Amino acid sequence: MATYKVKVATGTDLLSGTMDSISLVIVGTQGESHKQLLNHFGRDFATGAVDEYTVQCQQDLGELIIIRLYKERYSFFPKNSWYCNYVQICAPNGRIYHFPAYQWMDGYETLALREATGKRPEEDTLPILQEHRREEIRAKQDLYHWRVFVPGLPNYVDIPSYRPPVRRNPNRPEWNGYIPGFPILINIKATRFLNSNLRYSFIKTASFFLRLGPMALAFKVRGLIDNKRSWKRLKDIKRIFPATKSVISEYVVEHWAEDRFFGYQYLNGINPSLLRRCTQIPDKFPVTDDMVAPFLGEGTCLQAELEKGNIYLADYRILEGIPTVELSGQKQHHCAPMCLLHFDAEGNLMPIAIQLSQTPGPNCPIFLPSDCEWDWLLAKTWVRYAEFYCHEAISHLLETHLIAEAFCLATIRQLPLCHPLYKLLVPHTRYTIQINSIGRALLLNEGGLSARGMSLGLGGFAEVMVRALSEMTYDSLYVPNDFVERGVQDLPGYYFRDDSLAVWDALERYVTEVITYYYPCDAAVEGDPELQCWVQDIFKECLLGRESSGFPTCLRTVQELIRYVTIVIYTCSARHAAVNTGQLEFTSWMPNFPSSMRNPPMQVKGLTTEEVFMDTLPDVKTTCIVLLVLWTLSREPDDKRPLGHFPDIHFVEEAPRRSMEALRQRLMQISHNIRQRNKCLPIPYYYLDPVLIENSISI
Repeated sequence: MATYKVKVATGTDLLSGTMDSISLVIVGTQGESHKQLLNHFGRDFATGAVDEYTVQCQQDLGELIIIRLYKERYSFFPKNSWYCNYVQICAPNGRIYHFPAYQWMDGYETLALREATGKRPEEDTLPILQEHRREEIRAKQDLYHWRVFVPGLPNYVDIPSYRPPVRRNPNRPEWNGYIPGFPILINIKATRFLNSNLRYSFIKTASFFLRLGPMALAFKVRGLIDNKRSWKRLKDIKRIFPATKSVISEYVVEHWAEDRFFGYQYLNGINPSLLRRCTQIPDKFPVTDDMVAPFLGEGTCLQAELEKGNIYLADYRILEGIPTVELSGQKQHHCAPMCLLHFDAEGNLMPIAIQLSQTPGPNCPIFLPSDCEWDWLLAKTWVRYAEFYCHEAISHLLETHLIAEAFCLATIRQLPLCHPLYKLLVPHTRYTIQINSIGRALLLNEGGLSARGMSLGLGGFAEVMVRALSEMTYDSLYVPNDFVERGVQDLPGYYFRDDSLAVWDALERYVTEVITYYYPCDAAVEGDPELQCWVQDIFKECLLGRESSGFPTCLRTVQELIRYVTIVIYTCSARHAAVNTGQLEFTSWMPNFPSSMRNPPMQVKGLTTEEVFMDTLPDVKTTCIVLLVLWTLSREPDDKRPLGHFPDIHFVEEAPRRSMEALRQRLMQISHNIRQRNKCLPIPYYYLDPVLIENSISI
């Protein structure tokens, strides 16, 4: 007689427990147990519980390889779902076997789980494990399909209960997925291999609406959300300033109009990856030495500063020619500006010339700091308007949310739970599909909040992303290369760069340790068919098969795999934190980040007044709508998991677990360094402090 001690852990999220009957069969290399009901006197499988049971077998089962969980009706109680974290079994010889689940069982069904040791396909020699591996992938691919979101953008998940009606416009990119109402829970029936990445968290969904609802109601009660008039004075905009202020948000209100702060935001604001060193003034931006000499300091000239590497360019060409929509019954206006900046002797990045078009001419003057106050301020505000779209459409939505969702879905579809890469990547996919589904349902639907607050409308917003994806390259997502390619690798005061490289290095070392443990040689990488299918799925469904992107279609070496996986993890964690965490602080003061402009770009100097400036800014209603969106998307989730914290037990081998602890230690040191540095800064930069970075995109 062999005795097995069994622990079954139920999830901690609300409604994770079940009243259904749960039975267990243990399968080993020398036989399998009988089916045994797991039942105690009193409640079993309550939310957050770790229940212990004893299973008696006629013989020792040998090495344990698979267990089967049976979920069946209990008495007269109605069927309800169960979220199983894991099953742990202590064998008669004292060895502990871990069977990770971290998935839902909705109906009366059977769930087969493998022992947790990470294995590549070639390492499975037992027919039962080979078949389990094939069946798991086949079942997930039958359940989770790719669906076109917007033609020209990464595809997304198409599952039985999430099939919004299709709307297509052959002449212009449009949102290709709308949800008329928002389901609190996704109801997926075929959940044999369903995990928490596709299942809605009740707490997360509720907290999302609890953030949005009260603020929207407050605006409604105060008559702001329906007010289509202009703001009369700048100070009136403070009436909608969120109550949760910070040092930075207060600083923005006080200094938003200053040239020094305008330039600072290119380095350490919420869109810090646009700036490029300029070595030659573009023909389309005919800035002369006479124009800017007064702003360069004594004893120098424009050519000398170009040669020294002190001139930088922010070019918003990607926005050129996109038509606008009407908001509140009024036509909106748009431009694609260029801004030239100078890194001065005092260590400040200062704007020295702005052109509000990609085409120079008599109706497109170059604005200078020496122009009248309102001309120069409005020119800078047009640049900040362009920043809104380059940040929200490209840096935020496309380069983090949509790409990360494709990474997540490819991981689920192509890698079984026992695959080392699945174990490495799954913490960085948590809730990403959920938050994107909420965004499509609530914010990015026709007539939704975003459509009512952006001068480009949803179609124009989509077109910006389509253009950006068509130009995106693999190297641009490789962080060390990006700074060098933009010529900003040695630009002082660029804390975003410094912190990005520190976090990247920590992640790359972690990935290297884990990958080299499971992949001892290049042949192991090239010979892993599941890995190669994962890479091909991303190339086809995320990059849409565009070879000019430079994204791999296969990986042949260990070093190639390390770089690829580090890009995926960094994109799903730190890259998102850098462009998301500070949204509310930098954008709640609307003049610093307007989403629409109601007057056309200035064609003549000297005509801008305070009244013209206020009439150009978004009206009261549009301002409130955009603030509602940014408020909702900027709040920390209620069940946050900081980078490096992996409470779900996927790895059981000592080597990767040591690597996880080493990662945490490195991230703690980075956090300490950032906080020490910030003590000496007038404006702290903390968006890449590891304690504020989430493992995944979940907000």
